[in-house]
Amino acid sequence: MEMKRIARIHTDFASKFGVPRQSGLVPQLQGRIVFEPEYRNVDAVRGMEDFSHLWLVWEFSKAVRKEWSPTVRPPRLGGNRRMGVFATRSPFRPNPIGLSCVKLERIEWEGPEAPVIWVSGVDMMDETPIYDIKPYLPYADSVPDAQAGFTGHTQARTVSVVLPSEVAAASGLSADKLLALTKVLEQDPRPRYQQDPERVYGMIFAGHEVRFVVQKDILYVKDIDAKGAESDELSESDHV
Repeated sequence: MEMKRIARIHTDFASKFGVPRQSGLVPQLQGRIVFEPEYRNVDAVRGMEDFSHLWLVWEFSKAVRKEWSPTVRPPRLGGNRRMGVFATRSPFRPNPIGLSCVKLERIEWEGPEAPVIWVSGVDMMDETPIYDIKPYLPYADSVPDAQAGFTGHTQARTVSVVLPSEVAAASGLSADKLLALTKVLEQDPRPRYQQDPERVYGMIFAGHEVRFVVQKDILYVKDIDAKGAESDELSESDHV
């Protein structure tokens, strides 16, 4: 079977480090889906505006490997216990395909790239290839009493974020971007096995390098530099 890329999504993440581990964790994060010229037809999304959420089928384009492993290390288990790859959402799988549920914000019906789909709650890098889009159906897709497996017995790690007002002001980022960044940082982007309180981490967000340290349960933003170079800290245990 041949898979055809139908679109790419544009987000604030130029590298993998910092991307939320699941869709919907940071509702403030928006993405802009632009179709490839072959599929850039308003008729192809007719009726989509009546749905509130969408499923995106996409590629872990920065996690493609020639070999695969039957086990991976989920971050919820501290990155030191192995589970079967098909019992996780790890990007390191035989076919590096991701599945995300996102909220449909709006559709641009006019313009040279129309239709353009704006969504929120994204968990993808900028330029991630999209292979399919399907509507979310509450009557079929929602299972309130579903079991959560090993994730139901582990605690999601969050931290408090201290973003000094002078750092925020000097960044030049809008209030909306700063809010989204804060929510991203609250998810604690670090790999679970890294606990060094002196280590300075860097991630790219909205064209800025964000540098921070984490001490106990508090994340301190040291600076936000618009001229920062890309940082890429993703490891095998950084994505469920």
